[in-house]
Formats: sequence, structure tokens, C-alpha cells
Amino acid sequence: MDPTLVMIFHATLRPNPEERKAAERSLSQIQYAPKHLVRTLQIIIEGKCDLAVRQVASIHFKNFVAKNWSPVEPGQPQKIATADKGIVRETILHFITQVPPVLRVQLGECLKTIIHADFPEQWPALLDWIKHNLQLQDQKVFGPLYILRILARKYEFKSDEERTPVNLIVYETFPPLLNIFTTLVQLANPPIEAADLIKLICKIFWSSIYLEIPKHLFDSNAFDAWMLLFLNMLERPVPLEGQPTDPDLRKSWGWWKVKKWTIHILNRLYTRFGDLKLQKAENKAFAQMFHKNYAGKILECHLCLLNLIRLGEYLPDRVINLILQYLNSSISRNAMYQLLQSQLQIILFEIIFPLMCFSDTDQKLWNEDPHEYVRKGYDIIEDLYSPRTAAMDFVSELVRKRGKENLQNFVHFIVEIFRRYDEAPIELKPYREKDGALLAIGTLCDKLKQTEPYKSELERMLVQHVFPDFTSHVGHLRAKAAWVAGQYAYINFSDQNNFRKALHCVVAGLRDPELPVRVDSVFALRSFVEACKDLNEIRPILPQLLDEFFKLMNEVENEDLVFTLETIVDKFGEEMAPYAFGLCQNLAAAFHRCLNTSEADDDSDDPGALAAVGCLRAISTILESVSRLPHLFVQIEPTLLPIMHRMLTTDGQEVFEEVLEIVSYMTFYSPTISLEMWSLWPLMMKALEDWAIDFFENILVPLDNYISRSTTHFLTCKDPDYQQILWIRLSSIMSDTNMEDTDIVPAPKLIEVIFQNCKGQVDQWVEPYLKITIDRLRRTERPYLKCLLMQVIADALYYNASLTLGILQKLGAIDIFNLWFQMLQQVKKSGARVNFRREHDKKVCCLGLTSLVALPEDQLPMEALGRIFQATLDLLVAYKDQVAESKKEYEGEDDDMDGLQSDAEDEGDESDKEMGDDDERDEADHLKLQKLAAQARTFHPDDDDSDDDYSDDEELQSPIDELDPFIFFVDTVTVLQASHPLRFQNLIQMMDFHYQALASRIASHAEQRKQEREKEGQEKAANP
Repeated sequence: MDPTLVMIFHATLRPNPEERKAAERSLSQIQYAPKHLVRTLQIIIEGKCDLAVRQVASIHFKNFVAKNWSPVEPGQPQKIATADKGIVRETILHFITQVPPVLRVQLGECLKTIIHADFPEQWPALLDWIKHNLQLQDQKVFGPLYILRILARKYEFKSDEERTPVNLIVYETFPPLLNIFTTLVQLANPPIEAADLIKLICKIFWSSIYLEIPKHLFDSNAFDAWMLLFLNMLERPVPLEGQPTDPDLRKSWGWWKVKKWTIHILNRLYTRFGDLKLQKAENKAFAQMFHKNYAGKILECHLCLLNLIRLGEYLPDRVINLILQYLNSSISRNAMYQLLQSQLQIILFEIIFPLMCFSDTDQKLWNEDPHEYVRKGYDIIEDLYSPRTAAMDFVSELVRKRGKENLQNFVHFIVEIFRRYDEAPIELKPYREKDGALLAIGTLCDKLKQTEPYKSELERMLVQHVFPDFTSHVGHLRAKAAWVAGQYAYINFSDQNNFRKALHCVVAGLRDPELPVRVDSVFALRSFVEACKDLNEIRPILPQLLDEFFKLMNEVENEDLVFTLETIVDKFGEEMAPYAFGLCQNLAAAFHRCLNTSEADDDSDDPGALAAVGCLRAISTILESVSRLPHLFVQIEPTLLPIMHRMLTTDGQEVFEEVLEIVSYMTFYSPTISLEMWSLWPLMMKALEDWAIDFFENILVPLDNYISRSTTHFLTCKDPDYQQILWIRLSSIMSDTNMEDTDIVPAPKLIEVIFQNCKGQVDQWVEPYLKITIDRLRRTERPYLKCLLMQVIADALYYNASLTLGILQKLGAIDIFNLWFQMLQQVKKSGARVNFRREHDKKVCCLGLTSLVALPEDQLPMEALGRIFQATLDLLVAYKDQVAESKKEYEGEDDDMDGLQSDAEDEGDESDKEMGDDDERDEADHLKLQKLAAQARTFHPDDDDSDDDYSDDEELQSPIDELDPFIFFVDTVTVLQASHPLRFQNLIQMMDFHYQALASRIASHAEQRKQEREKEGQEKAANP
């Protein structure tokens, strides 16, 4: 043992922060020294050393192994010597069970890292070591079992080829495992240590069969031997002696853990491998065998366990939940349901329903920790393990799959509870049963709303049995009344006064003295706001609602609270303007609180983190609702800037998409983009460089806004130099040979934004951007990206045709134009174009090609001009047809194509599928961000020619939106005719009759478009 190293670890525990930092620096300096890892491990396993020092060493050891055992990138040098690795592996194997549990956890994590990296290639002897040591007796076998569990878990979620080693692992280890299991099961009075060993065996089995049955278990003798033991453990009563009295310790007691894992395994076998409908052909025989020999027996054992609930005996929540899951899966299987039927009345009314009722545990939590009561009630993870949720699921599945036989019976049972409650004197009322009955009615909401005669009686049921509980002196009934009312808010009330009464009762619940009632009332309010047909019911109390809402947000962190606010904002739209500033302030404050809570808890499933995301979504909803009121954005900006500044760094990786959406709204709807908002640009560029490439499509939206709405600042600011920053980032992305085509799609879109918005002002960038575009084009395989890159060239031609053509000639113009024309001519069997499938694509190409037409002969020879002229005519026809098709589809107008044939004419319904084209004209500017955000969220390019790639960008606004390509073409040709009549005459003579006719019709259409635009302009002037 190295005494110097021991002193350094000891120094990291000292109270003086300077001494601790010095020790940590010393560790950093020596951690890569040869034998450092071995010496650290020696300190961990040395029993004479202080436990606190050993623990610090074990944490350092675990972190170092996790970071350095394998190179991050292929080809990187190893940071740990091969000899040191061998010593570490062997030492951990021998000592992992000898160290205290607090150290074993750390070494177990190390072993997990090592096994995942080294087995089987670098550590083939591991399996032999496990197999050999499984022959050990008594507790000595814990070590190989513990290590085998880690090894098996490596393959738990692996499938296909990655799972191949499992068959060998199972073949070598399951026979000795079975012997150990058998010996432990046969013990007359097994100690608690035996439960720990059996639990490990169960976990090994679970990991080995999670996705596929290993080949060894297809041997009926082997499988039957295992099932005999599992059924033995399932049937065997849990020993009473030694059970802890503390509820939390009791459910984690070894023998209850064994029971849970046994049920877990049997459920998995039943649901994944025992259903003939779900099985591949080679597994059907196994499924038939399992269903015939075991499914019914397991059900019988489960029902015996559930009977403990009737007898008032203990059964852990997780065990109840798992058993009910098995019963739930049995409802739809005829043979299993027949077994259930004989006991269904007992199951439903003496086991399931009591689980749905308010319990002693609920009351204790309600009284002692209402915040925890609320958290558990709305926690998805809690639901996964909850007996109550499993009971609700069972009832739902029963009436959904076997409703004719059970719905009427169950409803009558609930009605009888309502009757007994109403008739009983106040001191004898069955409050908890009434709570369970209300939960049942809410659970059956969907079924009852569509099933007569119950459908017609729902309003009366609410008035008679739910509304009175709004004023009950029992808090949990007031809460349940609000929840049930929210479930049924959407029914058609024959008397609107009943809807109004329920709404007002829910609103009153926002001021209830009991926190759970207030929370349930907020969630119910969301349903009533959505269902409300006359907003005058809510409008007068809107300020009061918002006040109560934010009081509650100060008490509870829950994303569902924010959903209610979003619903209110959506419903009232611009009417929220007077409250927008206050709402954003409150949400920003709530966001910071949630963030602080989440960081303190350091829990990925923390409700504070989810609520923080909800706060940002709600802010976006508010910004969208007041998008027609730009002055509000100026007021709101200082409140949101701190959030945007912080969350555009690595701190905001979990909410990056939501923050970018806020930045998009702020940069689009503010009257001007402030310098403070411009300060976010470098943060987005830094994120894009370091870690945010997956969010490139989302980052594109605000960057577009910066360039298009604050062009002058983009062009003139030199500190920072935004043009240079953008060039560095885009050139790096476009030239990265390791980056997939799908990752760089936003890059050419951004170059297009520059050329279209900065016309005549970025000449110095034309050649650099064209060079990286063409370099990428030459190695791009994905058709959609090829189109975008080619459109950069078209944009450059539209920006400055003469400058661009000169640059292209240096870069291989003939090859580029040949590829372009080849892409323009590619069609599918249906006649649909393979490339440039959106209207925007065709328009950009038209503008680029048309810009070439105006060039003099010394730059563009007549032969090239003729080719370009014809390609432009074909493209204009295709564009015209596509616009008309979209207009017909979305406005119901039948547009005459004037006999012009195109790629859209004969496609029929197939056209939509191939083009992915939803070309709906913008009705107002304020819709743009909503569409862009949706587009960014749904951007999931897949195969080489995915229609998802061609999701329509028609809503992208740019300077070319108001430019009519037909008028632009005809005006360009008219200038050519006037300035170079002979060149124009030669051009027309080169055309055959077909193209001359197309040119004439395009000219006529351009004239028609001029007249239409003049008329539109006059109408706008008359109706500003």
C-alpha cells in the first residue's frame, strides 16, 4: 500500500477547502502514472485502512475507470497499461465480496464498466472463472453470482448478433445455477442470506430471458426444472420471522424481494413469450407449451396471493401491482379468462375495489405531507408501481374487452355505494368507499360516455352524486369531486347551468384550504376551459384564476399545472395581452425555482425538471398568443433574457429546444432585434460547435430571423463579426467528412438566407460559400441534400449571375450544370420529379436559371443559353402546375392548366405522398413561427429519399416571396429582346414549336399574374 497516496486521499476529507483542493490537484497530476490504478485498488481492499479513506479512493477509482478504461474514440491511445488492467481485473474478482457493501457498490460499477468494454474479446477467461467458482459452497458463492449478474445485465437489452454470447453464458452457467437454486429452496429454515442469493439468481435469469429465450431453455427438461423452482418460490409463504415492522424496510426485505422477482420473471415469460399471436414461427411451440403447462398454474398462485388482501394480511405494493398486471393480460385470452370468471366477483369487489378506495396510508400522507401526497398522485413513475393504478387498469381493461358481461354488474355495485352513502347518517357515511366509487366512475369515463343507457344518465349522476361532494367536509372527497368533474367536462350538458355550476365549483376549489384539493381543481379547470363554449363564463374571473394559479405554482412544482395555463392562454389568445407581462414574470420565476430544485435533487426523473420544461412551453404559448402586439415583446424581453442566456449554454441541454423556440419568437415578433438579443448569437454558435448539432434545425429558425430582420447589423457589426462567425461554423460543418448528410441539411438553408437577404452586399462570401457547397455536393449521396446544395448555386446566380458564373467556371461549371440539368430531368415512373419537389425548390431554381438568361454572349454562349432557356420553361410549367394543384386542394378551386403538361398533372393522390407537399399559403405572419417550430420538432430524416426530407418549407419567409417567377422571367427576356435583339431572335429560332408555344403561354400567364397582383395591391390599399 502506498502511504503517500493514502495521505492524499485522507487530505481530500479535510475541512479546509484549500487543503482539499491541493489534494485533488495532486491526484490529477499522478492519476495517469503507471500503477496508480493498482495502488488505489490496494488501498480500497486494505482492511486496516480507515474506511472513509477507502471510500474516497473507491469513488476516485470508479470515476477514473469509467472515464479512461476504454478510449473515447477508436484509434486513441490507451491511458491504462495492459498489465495494470490485468491486475485490476483479477484483484476485483477476488476481493469484491470481501469489502464492505459501501465499497462493493463502487467496485461493482467498475466491474460493470470493465465487463462492458472487455468481455469477451479482452477477457475470455471471465466466464471460466465464474463457472469454476459457482461450485463454491454457502455464502462463498455470492461473489460469482454477483459478477454473473453484472455480466448477464450487459446483454439484457441486446438483440440479434449483439446477443450471441448469451447462449454460451447460459449454457455454461445455468446448470450450476440450477443446482445452487435447488439447494437453497430445499433448506428447511433458510436464513435471510439465502434470500439474497436467490434474488441474485432471479436477476441473472431475468436479464438472460428479457428479450429472447436462450437456446438452453428450449430444452423442456431444463426449462421445467427452472419453472418448478419458480413456482415453489411463488407458492411458498414468506417467513413471518424476521420481517421488519417499518413499512419501507418491510417491502425491501429479502424474502419479499425474492417474491417480487419471481413474479416479475413469470409475468415476463407470460406476456412476452406465452402469447401465440406475438410469437415468431420458431417460438410458437414454446408459447403453446407455456400456455398449456404453466399460465393457468401461475394465475392460481397469483389469486392465492391476492387473497391475502381480503384476509387483511400484508402484501407489498409492487407485488400487488405485478399480480394485477398478470390478471390484466389474462382478460383478453379466452382460456385464462374462463379461469378468472369463477372468482371474478370476489376479485372485483373484494380485492380490486378496496384497492381503489382511500386508505389509511393515503390519509396519513394527506395529513402529514400534502406536497408528497400531490407528488405521488401525479407521478408517472409512481403509477407504474401503484396497486391503485393497476386496479384502475384492470377495471378499464375488463369493461373494454368483456364489457357485456361485467359493465352493468360493476356500475350497479358503484350505484349501490352511492345509495348507501346518501342514506347513511353523517357519522356513518362510507367516505372512503365513496372516494373509491368516484375514482371508478372517473376511470370508466370513456366507456360510459359512449354506452347507453349510462351515456344518457351521466349528467344526472354528476348532479346527484358528484356535485354535493364539492362542499363535503371531507377533503379527499372534495378533491375527487373536482377530478371526476374534470373527466366529464366534455359531455353534452342538457342544462348549461349544470356545466356552469361544475365550473364554478372547480374554480372555488382553487381557494380550498387543502393543497391536494387546490391541485386537483387546477387540473379539472383545464378540461372545463377546453370544453367551454361560451368564454363569458370564464372571462369575468380570469384575473382571479391567474392569481390563484400562480399562488399554487409557488407551492407545487408540476408540469400539469403549466398545461392548464397553456390551455387558458390558447383559449383566450390576444385577450391575454394585459396579463402577458405578469404571466411571463411569474413563469420565469417558477422556472428558476424548478431549476434550483432539480439541481438540488440531482434526479433525472425529478418533477421540478419536468415543470421547468412546462414553464418554457407556457412562455412560448403566451408569446404566440400576443404575436400581433409587438410592443409587448419589448416589455417581456428583459424578463426572459437571463433564461435565454443561461439555457443556451451546456446548462440548458435538457431544455434547449424549448429555449430556442422562445428565442425564435423574440427575434421574429419584436419590433427590432435588440443588441441584448444579438448577444445570444455567439452562444448558439458555441453550442452548435461543441454539442448541439442535433439541434441545428431548431437553431436555423432564430438565425434566419437575425439575418432577415436585422440585416444591417449582421452586415456591419465587426465586434463580434457575425459574418465571420457564421462562415467558420458553416464551413466546418460542410467540410466535416464524418458528418452525415442529414446533420448538415440546415447549413445550405442558412447560406440561402444570406444570399437572398444580403443581395449585393456579400460579394466577398460568394466564392467561399460556393466552394464548400460544391465540395460537399461532389460527395453527397442523399437526394434531398443534393437539391439544397444545388439551390445554393441557384441562389448565388440570382444574387449576382455574372460574379457567380465566373466563380463556377473556376470550380468546374460544366460538371455542375450537367448535374443540375440531370437532376431537373429525373422523374419517377409516375412522371413525378425526383428532385426539387417543393414549390420553393422550383422557384429558387427558376430565379437562378432566369438570372443567367440576361448574361451577354461572352459569358454565356448561345448553345448554353438555349439549354438554360428550355430548362427554365419546363421548370416554370412544373411550378405553375404545382401551385394550381395546391390551390385546388386547399381552396377547392379548379384551375385550368392551359394544356401545359408537368410532373404534377398525372400523379393523382400519389403526388402528395411523393412530394410531401402541404403548400398552404400563409394567412398571416404570426403563423410562421408556429409552423417553423412544428417543422423543427418533426424533423426526422430517414432513408435516402424520405418524404420527410421534403416536408414543406413554403412558410419560410424570404425576400423572394413577393417575387413572381413568371413576371421575373418575362421581364428578363424582354430586356434581352430590347438590348440584344439578334441574340433573342437566334434564341427563339433555336426553339422547336413545343418550346415556342410554352414561351408564349408563360408570357400570357405572366401578364395575367401582373393584373392579379395589381388588383391585389388595390384591394390591400382599399382595406389596409
